[in-house]
Amino acid sequence: MSQHSEDRYAHGLATRRAVLGDAHVDRAQAATTPIDRDFQTFITEGAWGSVWSRPHFTRRERSIVTIALLAGLGQHDELAMHIRATVNTGASREDVVEALMHVAVYAGVPAANHAIKIAKQVFGDMDRENQGGVR
Repeated sequence: MSQHSEDRYAHGLATRRAVLGDAHVDRAQAATTPIDRDFQTFITEGAWGSVWSRPHFTRRERSIVTIALLAGLGQHDELAMHIRATVNTGASREDVVEALMHVAVYAGVPAANHAIKIAKQVFGDMDRENQGGVR
């Protein structure tokens, strides 16, 4: 790995941890095998070290855009992960609702309907975890 690539990886890993949380990243790294090692490096450098680390959008704004795109594309597991990450990005529940309203108009009501179902489930899980003192 070149120095530039190492820097992008380190910066990406720090951004990934800040957005998704240490526990999530630690689980992903622990589950990495030779099959997905290159993919994990690619998303850490590309998605997190390049795109999520760009200065123009705030993490809140990136979070809102990401949630809308994932909902529109029907990427339910990733959508749930990024809704959970709003606790770290500063995107509010109201931001998520507004993003999903845009999904309804621009990507279709069925996509938004399922995304809202996922958001309700994730936020409910987060509320229960917070009531039990688990974070």
